[in-house]
Amino acid sequence: MRRKTMHESDFMSSDTLPVIGFICGSLRDESINKRLEKALIKRFKRAGLKTTSINLAAYDLPLYHGDLDLPAGVKKLARKIKSCDGVIVVSPEYNGGLPPVLKNAIDWTSTTGKAHFETPYWGIASCTPGPMSGIMCMRQINYILMRLGAHVSPVQVGVGKAQLAFDSKGELIAEPSVSLADNLIEDMLAHI
Repeated sequence: MRRKTMHESDFMSSDTLPVIGFICGSLRDESINKRLEKALIKRFKRAGLKTTSINLAAYDLPLYHGDLDLPAGVKKLARKIKSCDGVIVVSPEYNGGLPPVLKNAIDWTSTTGKAHFETPYWGIASCTPGPMSGIMCMRQINYILMRLGAHVSPVQVGVGKAQLAFDSKGELIAEPSVSLADNLIEDMLAHI
């Protein structure tokens, strides 16, 4: 189901601003992907959007096992995701793939249905210390989200060489990552 198109000029007040949720696939406080998440949140706010950080650690999700009863955090997480107009997944790449904490959250919440995947418009970003910018991880996340019925932006924000990508204030400064971030914002605005 495709959401109606809304543009910044359609926003009446802060109560009607679209909400973009950010999910980071790293739980480490000093993660370069947390740094990217914070930098993207700043850019989205400057574009006139509300943001919320969806911290996977707050939902107490055990390792997925089909014989376990559904943890209370699973439904809470699915509701939080569904309440957003858009969701950006910011993820590290571990051994060429997505991190277990992110895959675990996707697997658990998929047991409750697909509405929380189908309702928001999705974006993907990744930051790595090397030059490849998490391209393998972003491909896998894109594939999984689309299999679950998500509408995923074709614009992905890959940030390689993290040590050079941010200024002292945490702003994203490396190209083409800055342009990709701005293009993602534009695409999100066109689809929410």
